[in-house]
Amino acid sequence: MKSLSRPIFLAAVLLCGCFGREHPSLKSKDPALKIPAIKSAVNDHDLAACKELVKDLDNDDPAIRFYAVEGLRKLTGETFGYRYYDDEAARKPAVAKWKAWLEAQGIIPDPQPPPATAPATPEPASTAPAA
Repeated sequence: MKSLSRPIFLAAVLLCGCFGREHPSLKSKDPALKIPAIKSAVNDHDLAACKELVKDLDNDDPAIRFYAVEGLRKLTGETFGYRYYDDEAARKPAVAKWKAWLEAQGIIPDPQPPPATAPATPEPASTAPAA
């Protein structure tokens, strides 16, 4: 019986490492997967990655913003004055320039979500007596 359990154990150990691993992806929300994908795209001189990199200029994670602008700089030679450490308002003009650059290249940037607006409040009902 011991000879049968050893191959089953060995197969189980080998299979454990084969499933569940995510691969680096520019679309990943995980910096541990996104940053290597950015580096890979830059090393491959993949200009198609620019659309996602421009999108990442608005990422909440400053590390992703840093790698995105550095990737864009290495791919295009340009930064448009973007600084990853600026607050969102200060980054906005440079992001707009990057989006215009994408359009000039024939790449349509992802649309921005509409600004949040307060829900409309109904007008109060008239309290005047009916005639």
